[in-house]
Amino acid sequence: MGLVSIGEFARLSRLSPKALRLYDELGLLVPAEVDAETGYRWYADTQLERARVVALLRRIGVPLARIRDMLALEAASAAEEIRTYWAATERERAAQRELVGYLVDRLQGKKSAMYEVAVREIPERSLLGLIRRVHQDEVIPMGRELFIHRLARGGVPRVEGIAGAPFTIFHGEVSGDSDGPVEWCWPVPDDQAAEIAARFPDLTLRKEPAHQEAFVRQGSPGAWGSGAEAEVAIESLFAWASEQQRQPSDGVRSVLIFNSANPGAGPDTEFAVSLR
Repeated sequence: MGLVSIGEFARLSRLSPKALRLYDELGLLVPAEVDAETGYRWYADTQLERARVVALLRRIGVPLARIRDMLALEAASAAEEIRTYWAATERERAAQRELVGYLVDRLQGKKSAMYEVAVREIPERSLLGLIRRVHQDEVIPMGRELFIHRLARGGVPRVEGIAGAPFTIFHGEVSGDSDGPVEWCWPVPDDQAAEIAARFPDLTLRKEPAHQEAFVRQGSPGAWGSGAEAEVAIESLFAWASEQQRQPSDGVRSVLIFNSANPGAGPDTEFAVSLR
């Protein structure tokens, strides 16, 4: 096994020494040897293949944390993970193109159809929920922790039908700069609501009145939930509400629709607004 300096390895791999130091810290590309006194890094020539794979994955925009997970897999599984990542990327690019077309039409005073909006009746219901100020990268982890790890696995029953679907309300803008607030809601049976709430003193139990809800019908499984796809759906809702002269009563809702025929699959997402 031949060893080369970090400078030479940077030249051979076409990665900068700064990138190599970062990949070392993250465990993506650890030097074969590190001088105990100087801390100088030495790489094996056999590490070049891994270095190029990391570089190519970064070229197509794969986040570093996901690259680390990919490289921990067997080759066939890693290849499938790359295909899955790129399929999601292409869906996002298609949604971005649609969103750009909508913006161009809007600035030119034209109306453009995006998603079809429908209206449904939601009955009065009891909601067990949590409201927090969070940024974009915290929404899904907190929702997963509450909905799956605490409530679903904690045996909390669900109301049947669409009225029982868990949902998240974005009461304000949520991004890397803005922090909502965000409210996670889990409908619970009225006759068990007080008992269930007593088991979760950090959650709030409230009664939501009956109302109409405008929503965008779900697309292909797993296709929505964030990014441009979500923005296209949300813009469709607000464009429809403006045309119909209907006012949303609170923020945008992300509704999780579980497939009873395939309970192991992840939920689809619908976007909705409650109407006054």
